[in-house]
Amino acid sequence: MADTATKPRTRSAALRVAIVDDHQLVLDGLTARLAPRSLGIDVVASVSRWADLLGHPQFPVDVVVLDLNLDDSIAVDTKIRILRTAGVSAVVMSRHADSASVNSAMQAGALGFVPKTESSEELIAAIRSAAQGDRHLSSTLQSALDEFAAAPDPGLGKQELRALLLYATGRSIREVADEMATTDETVKSYIKRARRKYLAVGTDLGTRVLLRQHAIRAGWISPE
Repeated sequence: MADTATKPRTRSAALRVAIVDDHQLVLDGLTARLAPRSLGIDVVASVSRWADLLGHPQFPVDVVVLDLNLDDSIAVDTKIRILRTAGVSAVVMSRHADSASVNSAMQAGALGFVPKTESSEELIAAIRSAAQGDRHLSSTLQSALDEFAAAPDPGLGKQELRALLLYATGRSIREVADEMATTDETVKSYIKRARRKYLAVGTDLGTRVLLRQHAIRAGWISPE
C-alpha cells in the first residue's frame, strides 16, 4: 500500500479521534475530557491495544492519540508509519518525554507529542493541529528537541538507551533487568557501553549524579 501521508482537513464535521492507551483510567479520563460537543471532537474509538485499533469498525479516523509505551512488541515508529499509510494523523503521548523519544516519534511522522504531565488543553491543541496536517509541540519540548538535534549523537542502540533511561530513573540494576526481561550482567553491559559512547562525544555520565543531571536536561525524567 502506498504511503498516502496525512492531508489537511477541509470539512467542518467533528474530528474523528481514536485513543490508544493500556490504562483504562487514562482512556476514560481523556474520552470524558474530549466529549463536550463545543470542542468539535468525536472520540469514536477508545481501545487498549494496537490490534484493536486496526480492527475497529471506525478505523481509519482523522487523528489517533497513541500512547508511546504500549505493552507490545511493535515499535512506535512502525505504528506511526502504518497510520500515515492509512491517511491518519498521529499524536503521541507519554508519561516521560525524553528528547530521544520525541525526536524518534516526530521523525517517524507523528504530528504532535504531548507528555501526560501536560494539560488537556495542550492535547486538544495538538489534535486540532494534527487534523490540519500541522506539527504541534509545546515550546518546552521544541526547545529540548532543538538542543537534542544540536548535540553530538552518541550512537546508542535501543537496548543501551532503554537501560540507561531506566537506570536514570533511580531503579537498581536488578529492577532494570526485570523491566527488560534480561540479566543483571546484560544490563550492566548496556549501561557501561552507553556511558562509554557518551564519553566519546564529550558527555560524562560516569556517576549516578551526572547521569541524573543529564537525564533531567534530556527530558528523560522530571526534576522533582
